[in-house]
Amino acid sequence: MFVFKNAWKSVIRNKGRNILIAIIVAIIAAAATIGLSIRQAANSARETGLENTSVTGQISVDRSKLISASSTSGSSGSSGQPDFSAIREALSDKELKLSDYQKYAKLSSVASSYYTETSSLAKTDSFQAVSTTSSDSSSSSSESSNANAQQGPGGGMGGGMEATTVSGDFQLVGFSSDQAVKNASNGSFTMTSGEVFGYDATDDNEVIISKSLADFNNLKVGSTISAANPSDSSKTYTLKVVGIYKNSTETSGSTGGPGNSSTASDPANAIYTSVATLKALGLDASSTLTTTDSSGTSSTSAAAQISYTYVFSNKSDYTSFKTQATKAGLSSDYSVSSSDVEEYESSLVPLNNLSQFALTLLLIVLGVGAVVLIVLSLFNVRERKYEVGVLTAMGVKKTKVAAQFAIELLIVTMIGLGIGAIAGAATSVPVSNQLLASQVAQQESESSSQQAQFGRGMQGGGAGSNSSGTGSGSSNSGSNTGGNSGSTTQAAPSQSNGGPGRIGTRAVSYVSSINSTVSLSMVGQLVLIGLGLTLLSALVGVIFVMRYEPLQILADRS
Repeated sequence: MFVFKNAWKSVIRNKGRNILIAIIVAIIAAAATIGLSIRQAANSARETGLENTSVTGQISVDRSKLISASSTSGSSGSSGQPDFSAIREALSDKELKLSDYQKYAKLSSVASSYYTETSSLAKTDSFQAVSTTSSDSSSSSSESSNANAQQGPGGGMGGGMEATTVSGDFQLVGFSSDQAVKNASNGSFTMTSGEVFGYDATDDNEVIISKSLADFNNLKVGSTISAANPSDSSKTYTLKVVGIYKNSTETSGSTGGPGNSSTASDPANAIYTSVATLKALGLDASSTLTTTDSSGTSSTSAAAQISYTYVFSNKSDYTSFKTQATKAGLSSDYSVSSSDVEEYESSLVPLNNLSQFALTLLLIVLGVGAVVLIVLSLFNVRERKYEVGVLTAMGVKKTKVAAQFAIELLIVTMIGLGIGAIAGAATSVPVSNQLLASQVAQQESESSSQQAQFGRGMQGGGAGSNSSGTGSGSSNSGSNTGGNSGSTTQAAPSQSNGGPGRIGTRAVSYVSSINSTVSLSMVGQLVLIGLGLTLLSALVGVIFVMRYEPLQILADRS
């Protein structure tokens, strides 16, 4: 009890020195509060930002792994050229069937799923594709249909199809449900007349076409169209137009490239229907098309490509799906990915950078503060050397004297810590948001600089192009992060594919605002910081007190 009373009297008696220590500790505590709040917001956003938001995921072929494995095991020629035969063999026959995708869709972590099957059709004399060229280049002729065989986009984000498909004049897309229609790969669209097709067998041959295609062919709801098989122009299909839509991000012109007369890549020439219709026409993924090249060699390929999307209630379910799919038999040749998760993690880049900066600043402040407190503690003990000598000469043990110095410092430190924590909590939100705004601006500047390095704007530079086939209502990156911190978002440019055959710019919604409150865990961390600083600085005083000899001190004093 003597130690505590004497320590408190000393705190009151030496006001000037203790106020200085309290101010230093308050500054350290305020900086620590701001730094810890930023890191807490970043961790909370990273861990819980997608816990209340649906997430989409896809299974795709891990091409990089297969190519690397085949290149390692294969032999190279004298010129150092890769073994293309081995690589092609490693990539062949890796496509998953619809039944495979549906098997994984039954796993408990999957909330729902949808898919599309994409095939192609060729034009006929009565039904032509929208084209910006003046010449009538028919890819439905036998020679052009043979020449236009191309590799499908298997292994991409939307599926794992590695099939070869024939490029016709129209892209025929079959949807499994309204959810699949909502996330059409060509971007969002609205109905201008009619209604979307049904999905039952009774709705076979019902399609919806773009307004551009309808105007080009003078069609309306209720009209019938006749399109040809892309590999056999003598085989035609009769389809009924039940609706006309308008693309929200429609572009004009084919993007087939030089020497490619195909207009199928133009969103205006996309014909939407149900997967039941594709199956009835024999153009679904389970059907095949036979093509013959210029040398007379025949090849068989799948009539359609599957793009299968799984929907999860939150990120935890998505993470669980990876483990469950592996246990269910998914080969290591395939990978599970989610553009929603990748986009959200991209949106956290400025916050993560700020979190790293906050940690660095916190360590510097703690280091400098500890040195200053140690120096002040050293001077405090040296100035009160005579007091130490008197107390020890009176029979007070050195350990009690050392404890008194430590308690004095602890009292002052806790007072400064409390003041600093209050000041830090009051200023953490505006200061954090101001720093985060700077990080977001820096990230946007870096993106602009990367684009400017090309000396021109990127192709398809429409900054609002829709995400291709991955929307599920989870595009809102803004989230409530567990009650401790919240976040809102701000659009910033990021390069991404805007849709099939197009290079576009998709906006990344960076987390640009946080609202962090001081939680119990943060209070605990601040207390630990205060105790650590107290023990470290008091240790110097304890060492000096234990080394002092009372008689020598009194003799020097006299």
